[in-house]
Amino acid sequence: LAAGTALAQGDKAKKQAEVRKAAETALEKFYKADPKIRAEVERAPGYAVFSNRSTKILLLGSDVGYGMAVDNRTGRETFMRMAGLGAGLGAGVTTFRVVFVFHEEDVMRRFIDSGWDFGGQADAAAQVDDTGAAAGGKVTVEQGMSIYRITDDGIALNATMGGTRYWKDDELNS
Repeated sequence: LAAGTALAQGDKAKKQAEVRKAAETALEKFYKADPKIRAEVERAPGYAVFSNRSTKILLLGSDVGYGMAVDNRTGRETFMRMAGLGAGLGAGVTTFRVVFVFHEEDVMRRFIDSGWDFGGQADAAAQVDDTGAAAGGKVTVEQGMSIYRITDDGIALNATMGGTRYWKDDELNS
């Protein structure tokens, strides 16, 4: 029993390290694309970074991903998951990164403690490695928070209405 618990703890630590590395890589991509984002993230009470994969086929689509929220004041990390379903015209598979910058501590606390739902998106991307172009940018959907999105690679053209849910990852936060 003790060996099984130790193995599970090792697996948990490995998964946490993978999420941290993905978050670090994503932040570097954002900082390279727009150096002002670094200062915004550093000044904010906190931020969250997610790596996502989106699949759209005709009228249906889904998003899945993982990430972490960081309280800049305490350094506390909260590991999180995300998933979404949508309906609308679209086709393609993309991987993308999202950064939430929380300008108000209560907005960050609500995001971490209660999760968050978001609906509606439109994007266009045609990029593989460093070739091509991807639409992205900053969106403000709630006072006290900015969202940045950048496409890693993939080909997609879609306009969907649906919901994306963000929540704590019980396995990685226990």
